[in-house]
Amino acid sequence: MLSIRSTLAVLALVVAGSAQAITMTDISHAVAENIVAPNAGLVFKVGDEAAYKLAISSFINGTMDISVKSVDTNAVVLDQSIAVMGQNQSCEETINPNTGAVTNMVCNGKPQDPGSSSDIEVVDSKEESVTVPAGTFDCLWIKAHNKKDNTDIEQWINPKLIPVLGLAKMNAPTQMGVMVVELTSFKKN
Repeated sequence: MLSIRSTLAVLALVVAGSAQAITMTDISHAVAENIVAPNAGLVFKVGDEAAYKLAISSFINGTMDISVKSVDTNAVVLDQSIAVMGQNQSCEETINPNTGAVTNMVCNGKPQDPGSSSDIEVVDSKEESVTVPAGTFDCLWIKAHNKKDNTDIEQWINPKLIPVLGLAKMNAPTQMGVMVVELTSFKKN
């Protein structure tokens, strides 16, 4: 069983819909401060990849790909590409592996605010199996509450088996309805 600190790992991928494009919310940056520190259960290796399908209210579909670009003693750089309804977004997130703090985030060439983890609270967790296009995984199911906008997020994670952030599935509210994110494939180095 993962620790509460580890359960926050799944929240690192939270994304929200907007009229312009899909962007990472403050939640993803804030929670990342709590996931990479020692004993978080995540191991980053250059070339690790995870691919996802996105569905918002079951009528807006897209994809999200996340890969580990570089790893050194003071920085882990993740690349994230999102494509939804003909719109594309490319983000690069730098995380300090010693503290878990997001030190830099740039999307489509524009710096982003890393946010604050104080708005996220894990309210429930349990071991649960989940089936997604990439297979069936024994996971830690987590329900987290975003105090900032009074919404709940569900995630199923297995950071020991699934590379990058360990995410198998996520349900998260957006302005356009619930977004379901499901793992379609992954590559571990």
